[in-house]
Formats: sequence, structure tokens, C-alpha cells
Amino acid sequence: MIFRDVRKNKIKTVIIITIFFILVSLLVYFVSLYFFDNIYLAAFIGIAFSGLSAFISYYNSDKMILKVNGARPATREEFLQLNVSLESLCISAGLPLPKLYVMDTPALNAFATGRNPEHAVVCVTTGLLNKLDKYEMEGVLAHELSHIKNYDILVSTIAIVMVGFVTILADMFTHGWIFGSSRDSDNKASAILMLVGLVFIILSPIAATLLQLAISRNREYLADATAVQITRNKEGLIKALSKLEQDNIPMEVNKATESLFIANPFKGKQKDSVWSTHPSTSNRIKKLQEIQ
Repeated sequence: MIFRDVRKNKIKTVIIITIFFILVSLLVYFVSLYFFDNIYLAAFIGIAFSGLSAFISYYNSDKMILKVNGARPATREEFLQLNVSLESLCISAGLPLPKLYVMDTPALNAFATGRNPEHAVVCVTTGLLNKLDKYEMEGVLAHELSHIKNYDILVSTIAIVMVGFVTILADMFTHGWIFGSSRDSDNKASAILMLVGLVFIILSPIAATLLQLAISRNREYLADATAVQITRNKEGLIKALSKLEQDNIPMEVNKATESLFIANPFKGKQKDSVWSTHPSTSNRIKKLQEIQ
């Protein structure tokens, strides 16, 4: 089952990258067409920019996410027990050791990012370290390692960065048209460009939402179940999730990265729906309790 889900995640990544490539190509094409008034030059610039953006996103998405969320390396000297626990769990899971980061916040949360198990990152909050015991922390770390093992990180990380690219470009396009519209040009062409800009401004949030929903909430259930396989101790993760649910300290994180975290960082009441980024904690605990 896990191998099947890994294959699905790789296919999903190709689909996401393709959608991103098309959207960015169109956005840059219309911007270039407005400024250069040459179809072929605009098409070349659009395709070249999209290819470069996709390359940068694939190889640097983890660094971008860590930076926007203010994460720092968790050195062995400062966080010895955390490093030892992660090393032990990686041996049990048969995974290479990911880079370890922390976020300085009293809130309880964690996430994993990267493009594959060889280039992965696990990040936890200092609040989590202060309030969870050893077995609860192992449950959380195993959950994040499960996202790495199942290639969930590849889908979610790339989707987040690519959605950001599309949204920023759409905003730049519209503002560029508004502030650059004094240029002498045909009224009909200007009207078309304005319409395209408005369409992309409307579609960008929708595209962002759809790509976020492509990261299925079932990934959390699968990661929970895989974490139990790694630790052989479902009670640790159950107790950790209970503490995360009771925690009422919201986090100051980039909104686009919300779906990466093990629990909703904004502490809204999580319900299972087609629009939620996380399944409800009560349902996650219920499914864990059913594991024999």
C-alpha cells in the first residue's frame, strides 16, 4: 500500500509541476507581450522563465520554506536528545538522516519538507521540546519521517512554492498593467490585457486552493499509521496529538505553509471537510486507537 501511495505522490508532483509551468508561462507571456508587443519573443520569455522557476522551486523549495518560517539548525550540542531520537528512528525506518531544524516559539508543532529522503528536513518547535516527553516526541518525529518515507514532502513542498510563484506573478501582472497603462497603445489590446489580468487575479487564489487540496488529508492518516509502524508505540503519538489539540498558542508562520504542519498552526477548530488542510485531531486519534 505504501509503495502504491509513493508512486501516486510522484505522479501528483508531475501534474502539479505541469500546471505550474503552464500558468507561469501564460502569465509571463502576457506580461512580455504587453511590454514587447512580439508574440514569439513573449512566448520564449514565458517558457524560459517557467523552466527556470520550476528548476529553482524543485531544488530550493525547502530552503525557502525554512527561511519564511524563521527556522534555525538544531545543533547536536544544543539539542542532543532530539538528535539522538531522530537518529534512532531513522535507523528503524530505514531512512537517511534528514537535517534537523527548530522554530523558537512556545507553540506545539512540527513539519517536514524537502524533495526526497536524501534531501529532507524535519523541523520542530521549542514549545514541543519543552512540553512533550521522550515517547511523545518520538511519535511526532516518526510522523514527520513518515511524510518523508511516503514522499508526501515532495508534493506538499513543491506545491506551496509554486502556488506562491503564480500568485505573486498574477499580482505583479495586474499592478504592472495598472501603473503602466499610460503607455500609448490600442484601446482594444489594453482591454484584452486588463481582462486577462483580472481573470488571473481571480483564478490564482482558486489555483492555490486546489493545489493545497491536492495534498490529501489522507496523507496525515497514512503518516500517523506509518509512525506507529516505526515506533511500535501508538500511545506516544496519541498523547502527543492530544497535547497539540489542547495547545491554544497560535504560530506566526507563512499562511502558504499551513498544510505542512502536523497540526493547524493557527489553532482554528479543525473539522473534516473538502476545504480543510488537516483532518480533525479527534478522528486521527480514533483511527490510531483502532490499530492493533
